[in-house]
Amino acid sequence: MNKAIWRWLPGALISLLLIALLLRTVDLPKTFQAMAQADGRLLALAFLLSLLWLALRAIVWRTLLRNRPAYRDVLFTAAEGYLLNNFLPFRLGELGRALLLSRKTSLSFSAILPTILVERVVDLGFSALFLLSAIPFVWNAGMARRFGVIVVILVLLGLGTFALLARASHQVLALFRKLSQRWPRLQRIGGRGLEAFLSGLNVLNEGRVFLLFLFWMTLNWLLAWLAYFLMAQAYFPQATPLWGLFGLGAAAFGGAIPSLPGAIGTFEGAFAGALVLLGGDPSTALAVALTARLYNYFNSGVFGAIGLARDGESLSHLYTQLRTLRNSME
Repeated sequence: MNKAIWRWLPGALISLLLIALLLRTVDLPKTFQAMAQADGRLLALAFLLSLLWLALRAIVWRTLLRNRPAYRDVLFTAAEGYLLNNFLPFRLGELGRALLLSRKTSLSFSAILPTILVERVVDLGFSALFLLSAIPFVWNAGMARRFGVIVVILVLLGLGTFALLARASHQVLALFRKLSQRWPRLQRIGGRGLEAFLSGLNVLNEGRVFLLFLFWMTLNWLLAWLAYFLMAQAYFPQATPLWGLFGLGAAAFGGAIPSLPGAIGTFEGAFAGALVLLGGDPSTALAVALTARLYNYFNSGVFGAIGLARDGESLSHLYTQLRTLRNSME
């Protein structure tokens, strides 16, 4: 229990600190007034794009899975994962969607998990790319640029490591079996899991599949860019596509750092902060960030709840299972 608290505490402190900073900086009545006066047509279009984003994200993941699961199963399982991440700590939604999809298909949990890891690593790369592309037009921030470059390097190293593991899968398995000879149970159970894990990484060796994945992922991020631009323009008529580019890149990084479930505080702080740097009023910038969060909650809430109902699951039951699964993997 103490171990779990210490693991949870840093993210909670970061979120609470940013929430306190936002509350000291903005005028909440002005934020709610801005939400009431925003351009409804642009917000409606951004909302439709957010639904299309979720539909396209299912194609992205299904491509990594070599189109083996049914699209409907992938769509609802992805939404379930996002719903779990909004309410459960430690990004358990990633383990959750691997677990849930393994129950609906012939694919094992260990084979599905690598595809989620690859997806997340590439997501991080796109967020760094968007942020780096926008920074020169925003301000001369050497530190931020260096940070972005470091992230890009880490992403490339991560993908390179995955690719090497996939290419040398037979050697990796042989080495594991050699090192685990003294522990037959570990060799038997761990060997099966490692074999499935490496099988899931094989997509990196399939050039056509991986290029198709990158195509859908690029389209997915461009769609998100357009949605974020429309949300910003609904509140700031002077907003340009740069606002969407910089805002999306910052929001993605805000969602990736340690925080309370759902990136509470970090998402709003990063997104609103980016818009303020572009010249937006802080209170109105927070309104844009809250709108993006509401869209996220609606999409994951509706489709995720439908998915949980189809699977006969509940958040509390899944949390217990995932906590046990996570502990067993440590």
